[in-house]
Amino acid sequence: MRTPAEGGGIRHWLKHAFAVDPPGPAEPTEEQRRIADRLCQLIVRRRLTSPALLYLEVGRPLNYVGAQVLHFFRPILTALFDARGCEEFASFLERRGSVDYLVARIEYFEDERGRRGS
Repeated sequence: MRTPAEGGGIRHWLKHAFAVDPPGPAEPTEEQRRIADRLCQLIVRRRLTSPALLYLEVGRPLNYVGAQVLHFFRPILTALFDARGCEEFASFLERRGSVDYLVARIEYFEDERGRRGS
């Protein structure tokens, strides 16, 4: 989005000044998708689907705060995990539809596990 100083025009800037993400699941980048899928598969493999879905739904209003906590603890987390992955996942959680995406992926992997019978 260009600012009026960049030649975008005041009307264009004002029209999009308070824009929010569209409703529904967020569309992650390829790296964010890989990280989210790995996390969702881990949740399903450990049979934590119900607690994870409950936590995501209850904590839905705080997903942005959770992303900021990940940014804050990034120096510590990078000692344990991939630094780029932590930043990518935190950036994904900042988006409005990220919880919807995570819930959908957890349910998808849970259905896959049910079809395989494991």
